[in-house]
Amino acid sequence: MLVIKCAACKKKLWRYDKVGPGEVLRCHKSRIDKMYQPIDLSGKICCQCGNVVGIDKGRFIKMIAKSFTCSGTKRNKPK
Repeated sequence: MLVIKCAACKKKLWRYDKVGPGEVLRCHKSRIDKMYQPIDLSGKICCQCGNVVGIDKGRFIKMIAKSFTCSGTKRNKPK
């Protein structure tokens, strides 16, 4: 599980189940495990401080690379 945080204010946004190696370019809504703040998942995804973290694309959120940080471990795909 990864914890996605705002890069500007360092508040926790959500806990995400990342599958496979690589960067977090998209967050699929079905894999978001826990929301730490009330966030409107339509249009632009903003932190409470006003920082735009991502853009809603329907089934997933397209993340803006410099606007968030993440910590935790990624789950590897089984071979």
